[in-house]
Amino acid sequence: RTLNMWLRHVANKKDDTLLLAVIREFEKDGLTFESALTFCPELLVKHGFLTKRRPSDAQWADIRFGWELAKEMGRLDVGQSVMVHDCAVLAVEAIEGTDRAIRRAGELCRRGGFTVVKVAKPHQDMRFDVPTIGVQTIHTIHEAGGRVLAVEANKTILLDHQEVIELADRLGLTIVAVNAEELAGTANEIAA
Repeated sequence: RTLNMWLRHVANKKDDTLLLAVIREFEKDGLTFESALTFCPELLVKHGFLTKRRPSDAQWADIRFGWELAKEMGRLDVGQSVMVHDCAVLAVEAIEGTDRAIRRAGELCRRGGFTVVKVAKPHQDMRFDVPTIGVQTIHTIHEAGGRVLAVEANKTILLDHQEVIELADRLGLTIVAVNAEELAGTANEIAA
């Protein structure tokens, strides 16, 4: 059955293609899939500044720059994160995942100070592959030399919320949850 599904329904090996093929196969037997967020909506990051430290003007420029790139990578189903510094792309997440992409950015930007931007795909199916951050993400950013993590508000899962915020504050990192509308405006319009 798996082989049949693979041969008949999998035109490419993109995440969405594979996961939707599996879901459709289960649906043939009457099984339905719901987003975990239907049952745990509190896992989604709320809009605003999550840490004490806030982005500088240069970091806001990196967030805006990275946002557009990350959204395009999501649209292409490549990945959900980009790492940028001084409006230059250091790394784009692909099949290796966010942590490895962050480490690669750190290798390429030895002076550190880069920004990680993580967003949902433009037409994100909230049943699977929802952008997620947690304690390990913060450790990886710090170890690689990153300074800022910008995520998409209300579309990113934050695991161990209190631990993540306390760790980021202790390490001097910035975490901000933003949306497309405000990034089109000025950094001053973003409310805590």
